[in-house]
Amino acid sequence: MSGRDLFCQPRRARHGAALTLVFASVLVAGAATGSLPGADRKSEPGTARSAAPAGQQARHDDVARAAAEAMADGKSPVEAAERAVSRSGDRWGAIYSQGEYEELEDALDGRYTGVGLSARRERDGRIEVTGVRSGSPAADAGIREGDRLRSVDGERVDGRPVTEVVSILRGDAEAEPAGTAVRLGLERGTRAWTETVRRARLSTDPVTVRTLADGLTVLKVTSFTKGVGEQVREAAARVPSGAGLVLDLRGNSGGLVAEAVTAASAFLDGGLVATYDVDGEQRALHAEPGGDTTRPLVALVDGGTMSAAELLTGALQDRGRAVVLGSRTFGKGSVQMPSRLPGGSVAELTVGHYRTPSGRGVDGTGITPDLEVDPADPAALERARTVLSGLGREANDPA
Repeated sequence: MSGRDLFCQPRRARHGAALTLVFASVLVAGAATGSLPGADRKSEPGTARSAAPAGQQARHDDVARAAAEAMADGKSPVEAAERAVSRSGDRWGAIYSQGEYEELEDALDGRYTGVGLSARRERDGRIEVTGVRSGSPAADAGIREGDRLRSVDGERVDGRPVTEVVSILRGDAEAEPAGTAVRLGLERGTRAWTETVRRARLSTDPVTVRTLADGLTVLKVTSFTKGVGEQVREAAARVPSGAGLVLDLRGNSGGLVAEAVTAASAFLDGGLVATYDVDGEQRALHAEPGGDTTRPLVALVDGGTMSAAELLTGALQDRGRAVVLGSRTFGKGSVQMPSRLPGGSVAELTVGHYRTPSGRGVDGTGITPDLEVDPADPAALERARTVLSGLGREANDPA
């Protein structure tokens, strides 16, 4: 499992069970979620609608009541609301303070506070740096890919979930903003040292394209923040006509559903991408017409492929547009809606679920690849290359 400090929503320890909602990205906590087509994710959350089914309305009322009673008693409304969500059994429900919610919005717009490194936990529990953003505090400090991260502010991180490590790196949104220092214990070979860096406001680079020595093009998408769908379409259009493409969605923790639908439009000529229900009402998401439906395509996924990325994967698989390679995806297919609580905090509670074009549910099950391979093995790209070669021949065979 890997994580990146740019999207991880900082959580104070007091959030208790809500910590389980933090996976390496602020996006999985609700944005697959509050980013439905036609809804402006930056708009002010409203209160739960009276038209909501009784069960959903009751859950919101319980959370709002808990927050109001805590305020009246001089206690934390956020903590009270979190306990109410935990009692409700809403696996993906989350509570944000006003500042945290604003930071979530910034993250979805491609801005974040962090040090600019990505990390993963190895099988032996060690935390390894897997990437350093150019021009970031981590890069300026000379930290490199492959370095081992041993501690953060004196706390050892070996064996900890990478998401927790990432959250510590980011710090608390209010107490540790950009400009605050964080002390990193590092190791490179036989050298061990401590480096102090200052958190900074950075921007994301969620879409990258690389062409390997043999001409294979890999389009990597790490999240679906604002504008990513169009970036995917433009990047795919620049690949020579008829050339195979690997759409690398490994570790993509989701984001704005509308952006995933736009990305699907790069490879589909209109048609259904997914269905979802909100307050019991069935709705559908459709690709725009005009996408390239002939280019050989492989989607590479893993257990870190979540939410909006699973929605895209399911659409390409169900419609026979791509061969899905890798391991089973995470299984986050629920819809959350934001609403304002007493005291200014925001609740995002589950109101529905997504389904793929064939009607498969994703939540709790994930997407099973067509061909299972170890997605962390460098040979996965070699397998993708072989599959693309076969797809290319099929495309060129006479009818």
